[in-house]
Amino acid sequence: MAEKIKIENVVASTDIKKVISLDKLLTILEASEYEPEQFPGLVYRLDEPRVATLIFRSGKIICVGARSTAAAKIALKKTVKNIKRIGIRINEETIKVKIENIVVAVNLGKDLNLDQLAFQLEDSEYEPEQFPGLVYRIFDPKVAFLLFSSGRVVCAGAKSLEQVKTAVKKLEAKLKSLGV
Repeated sequence: MAEKIKIENVVASTDIKKVISLDKLLTILEASEYEPEQFPGLVYRLDEPRVATLIFRSGKIICVGARSTAAAKIALKKTVKNIKRIGIRINEETIKVKIENIVVAVNLGKDLNLDQLAFQLEDSEYEPEQFPGLVYRIFDPKVAFLLFSSGRVVCAGAKSLEQVKTAVKKLEAKLKSLGV
């Protein structure tokens, strides 16, 4: 398989199914920002793990910037625990964390001719005047790859590391079948 797969970002979410007073929450959460005219959610930054959580009035919470699925889960659980400090009753046992997106970087270890690949890969888009990478989509698992001429690849859209590994194997097999 390609050189080591490096997780760049994990996006995960949960929903406490309770209405949250973001103004009240802002007063007790250090390292939080709430500017409703800019963005409808409160941005709460954690140091450990180093992530941001987006907290919405509806009770939906999104974690961005985690480097592993475990870190995303820890961050969401910490955030829920801190939300309880404003007096909202939450049964932490019932909190379900859903992985929404895993973004990884991979180095194929060889240069790629993107002009040539744009003609050979179905479901690909390449407009070098707009963006230096070729966008290649596969549908099982449903992910998008950004391929760069240096051999670097970004894979986005996977919901698990298994899907990432499957998708990268499929990409490598496809490239090999094209003689790349």
